[in-house]
Amino acid sequence: MIAGREIISLITRQQDQGRYKRNTWIGSFEEYLDIVREDPLVTRNAFQRVYDMIMSYGVDEYEVCREKRTHYRFFDDPDKRGHDAIYGLDAVLAELVNAFKSAAKGYGIEKRVLLLHGPVGSSKSTIARLLKQGMEAYSATDQGALFTFGWKNAESDSVDWCPMNEEPLHLVPLGMRQQVCNELSDTSDVDFEINVKGDLCPYCRFMFTQRMEKYEGDWSRMIQDVRVKRIIMSEQDRVGIGTFQPKDEKNQDSTELTGDINYRKIAEFGSDSDPRAFNFDGEFNVANRGIIEFIEVLKLDVAFLYDLLGASQEHKVKPKKFPQTDIDEVILGHTNEPEYRRLQNNEFMEALRDRTVKIDVPYVTKLSDEIQIYEKDYNAEKVRGKHIAPHTIEMAAMWAILTRLEEPNNASLTLLQKLKLYNGKTLPGFTEENINELRAEAVNEGMVGISPRYVQDKISNALVAHPEARSVNPFMVMNEIEAGLKHHSLITCDELRGRYRELLSVVKEEYENIVKNEVQRAIAADDDALKRLCGNYIDNVKAYTQREKVKNKYTGQLEEPDERLMRSIEEKIDIPDSRKDDFRREIMNYIGALSIDGKTFDYRSNERLHKALQLKLFEDQKDSIKLTSLVSNVVDQDTQQKIDVVKGRLIRDYGYDDESATDVLNFVASIFARGDAHD
Repeated sequence: MIAGREIISLITRQQDQGRYKRNTWIGSFEEYLDIVREDPLVTRNAFQRVYDMIMSYGVDEYEVCREKRTHYRFFDDPDKRGHDAIYGLDAVLAELVNAFKSAAKGYGIEKRVLLLHGPVGSSKSTIARLLKQGMEAYSATDQGALFTFGWKNAESDSVDWCPMNEEPLHLVPLGMRQQVCNELSDTSDVDFEINVKGDLCPYCRFMFTQRMEKYEGDWSRMIQDVRVKRIIMSEQDRVGIGTFQPKDEKNQDSTELTGDINYRKIAEFGSDSDPRAFNFDGEFNVANRGIIEFIEVLKLDVAFLYDLLGASQEHKVKPKKFPQTDIDEVILGHTNEPEYRRLQNNEFMEALRDRTVKIDVPYVTKLSDEIQIYEKDYNAEKVRGKHIAPHTIEMAAMWAILTRLEEPNNASLTLLQKLKLYNGKTLPGFTEENINELRAEAVNEGMVGISPRYVQDKISNALVAHPEARSVNPFMVMNEIEAGLKHHSLITCDELRGRYRELLSVVKEEYENIVKNEVQRAIAADDDALKRLCGNYIDNVKAYTQREKVKNKYTGQLEEPDERLMRSIEEKIDIPDSRKDDFRREIMNYIGALSIDGKTFDYRSNERLHKALQLKLFEDQKDSIKLTSLVSNVVDQDTQQKIDVVKGRLIRDYGYDDESATDVLNFVASIFARGDAHD
């Protein structure tokens, strides 16, 4: 056991004193000018800083259906090992990052409210949270450094810091500012044009005027009273990060956004219009230089939305009793479909609509991405004491995706096949262009359907609802999903509830096919038997294509090639009788080409032949294993040994544990028993 002193020593070794000193630097205005000359990027505005923060994590370029895509690694949440990682929304996130890029270049988006719009549980809040946390982390790095200033107190060594964490270059007189910015930009090695906008906040303007009167207008003496410090953005400390959440309409107060009078200080300073008697601690004030998030922004009272108009277009807010005050921040809101429709239908909110850039954030429509969302929370590391059987997460994700997809216009394509096409599976007759057309014709795809939260809740229920079970299987989760549909608050009609139940039936049928195939492969996974069967088949094919006879290994007699054996294998992969000669010549040509290259033929290198051999071997061994006898619970010792071998393969090769392997064998046995009874 580690002693307390060793723990303290361990923490001490991990601390970076140099980093702490850099992050808490305090100096003069002159020293700050030297910092700007060396690194002009410290003067970036909020949009430039957010964009650079995202790009600092790097990007990956890839192609989907001949369309170039960009993946921004920042949204993988590397700082917290993927805790808030976002999956399957690369196109949406690229649209958002492009908006930041445009705003950073001053092309007009910086005068807009960025509105994330989509159904509940589609990652809107997660995107906002990642951006806020990213800015906090970035501001603590050397690349993301930013500074503010304060006023030395004449009576003590204390400093009255700017309540809005303004850029120190605001202290440069407006008439001289451009010249100073040009001078600092020209003497820097960094290719960045300094362009500082905005004026001093009411508090700093008051202090500035007071000092200028004291020094009879001598700016150089006034600036000696200024101290500059580095700031680290923090939502907890209310520095550079603001969050506003609507409350009950009767309790909403616009001072929450722009600050309020400090009545205790009115007696000290004699006026409620003295900026020293005002708390500049509204969300707009504290978010200056960073990001403000509006949760469910369109649920705000109309009076609050008016504040957004000036904040977005003019970058100004109006505190009570004070003139309009400059702000520099990214305004990010998110809302659901009903509130957005209300905004569209409200003719009085036309001005806000005109100042809004809407970015749709739909549900994921790719199966592999949806699986990643659930596996982030339900994996072996987090779910201790329970084994999640193979395909449990996959089937839950499959159902969720099916609820979000629109029925294809192509009558020959099922909804399940559409899901598989979206997930990268190839189907005869469907090209990449066809898949793009499918996506294009489904305009609202992903904007309706079941939220990942609902599925996560049902997986959680399944994990605790069966305390006696060591393993959670797909049927446990699907039963929880079906039971929960009765009380789902967002399903308002029986027709939709009925459709979701039908989709569950589709998923159950697909699961049957998957596990049947797995058990078949586990039974037919005898390498020696497969090699013997393959060798026998190749000998007969060789003799057939060369019009020779095959030597019977038992009698030693020459016999005609075994047509029945060859067809029994070829039929397993749907080779018609009319194509058998082409297929056999294809196999022999393949073997010949390998021989020329000095390579030996291996049945596993030809996927179609491998599958055919497995299915043939399964058919031959199915009766000897007597899998259906599991249903009657009458299993002899020899059969039990064979079943144990199959179970071992399921555990070793497919990720089952003993309980889930037994369950799936019983389930598949019941399927075959039904099939035998039907036959």
